[in-house]
Amino acid sequence: MLRQAMHSKQALAGLVLILLMGGMAVFASVLMPHDPNQIEVSRKFLPSSWEYPLGTDQLGRCVLSRLICGARYSLGIAIPTLLVLGAAGIAVGTAAAYLGGWPERLMLIVCDIFMAFPPLVIVLSMIGALGQGIANILAAVVFSMWAWFAKVVRTYAAIEKNKDYITAAKIAGCSNLRIICYHIIPNIWGPFIVYMSTGVASLILMISGFSFLGLGFPAGTPEWGAMLGEARSVFYSHPRLVLYPGLFILLTAAGFNLFGEALRDILSPEEASQ
Repeated sequence: MLRQAMHSKQALAGLVLILLMGGMAVFASVLMPHDPNQIEVSRKFLPSSWEYPLGTDQLGRCVLSRLICGARYSLGIAIPTLLVLGAAGIAVGTAAAYLGGWPERLMLIVCDIFMAFPPLVIVLSMIGALGQGIANILAAVVFSMWAWFAKVVRTYAAIEKNKDYITAAKIAGCSNLRIICYHIIPNIWGPFIVYMSTGVASLILMISGFSFLGLGFPAGTPEWGAMLGEARSVFYSHPRLVLYPGLFILLTAAGFNLFGEALRDILSPEEASQ
């Protein structure tokens, strides 16, 4: 699959964007020309220069440094959250699909209840109860989104469990846990990776949206959504302060979406041709 992806222009374009943003997050301390939190009011709204390549904001902070540091916050929350969601979805979805009967029906009912409420409503309620903070944001997003991942995995697993190789494994005396871990999960891993890759983009947009509304990180945190929120008051006089973080969010989300769509086309070429 990865070898085929390397021959896809769409996958390569997405991978380049992902590597650029990921590298920026990993090497942020080296790439940042200034302290992203250093306030110098006397230097506010400076235009682009060699010292400040993208200028400064309303508090005299280096915009480029804050954008680079923001990659750590956006990706540093989105990717761990996605891994937790993926693990929860795999565990609940495969177990329910394989066992069938009342466990599967119960899971579907619970998932339908969670999916009836917009994730924003659940996250708002949890953050209001737990307070702001990275750990609380992660917990709130996982609690609001796990049902979507579990239901997708259940669909994949329900298709696999009726195939002949699962019947053969049962006849051979394999335990239920072994069938789930060594047969079903490896065979649904490909399409689930595609779903997760596009899910990163959704999580980045969601987390940035919460920060934009003031529900995410503490005030002054160099995170892309928070930067958008801070720049609202100077949008008409200095629109570049809104443009830069918005562009970084767009490019990051586009990278994961392009790569995920390319993987989907590789795994399901008949769907891509329709």
